[in-house]
Amino acid sequence: MKVYQAINRVQQALSKVGITKANRNQQQGYNFRGIDDVYNVISPLLAEHGLCILPRVLSRHCDERVNAKGTTLFYVTVEAEFDFVSAEDGSTHTVKTFGEAMDSGDKATNKAMSAAYKYAAFQAFAIPTEGDNDADAHTHQVAPQQEQKPFDLNAALDWISKGNTLEQSKERARKAYERAPEKARELITAFVKQIEQDAMASS
Repeated sequence: MKVYQAINRVQQALSKVGITKANRNQQQGYNFRGIDDVYNVISPLLAEHGLCILPRVLSRHCDERVNAKGTTLFYVTVEAEFDFVSAEDGSTHTVKTFGEAMDSGDKATNKAMSAAYKYAAFQAFAIPTEGDNDADAHTHQVAPQQEQKPFDLNAALDWISKGNTLEQSKERARKAYERAPEKARELITAFVKQIEQDAMASS
């Protein structure tokens, strides 16, 4: 299992140099280590010690929020695994983390993935400190969420069934599934399967 030797060698190198908190969040006034800082320091060490880090996103969840100025923000959470692989013998150790980020444009998912990678590296290598593509760079002032109404399964199924096409019904089912509690999700899945069967029978 050469992977643990490689991880340890990278840890040893990082224990001597660390990664400085050279960036600053202007909204809340704290320093942080950005994803580019992590890449710049660990990339040559990974190459030197024959260690690869391969990402795999397991799930992604996106909510829309509104900030204090009325701007829509996309709040994304990703669940990711990172395979630490030894280039020498192919042995693998997997690290699982979550990443969260908000953005008013199309960068929320990228930022969340970067955050997941960054904290996987921090935890795996125990990277010490020395002295706008990062989730820590900005803090959004989010307006209080309006109280959400309880999930109405009957209304959701009716909405799904009224799709003009099978694909539209399936897309509606996907959206309803994301908002539904666990028990309702099982019924939505079964309902969509029935719609598909009915469509095949009538074709």
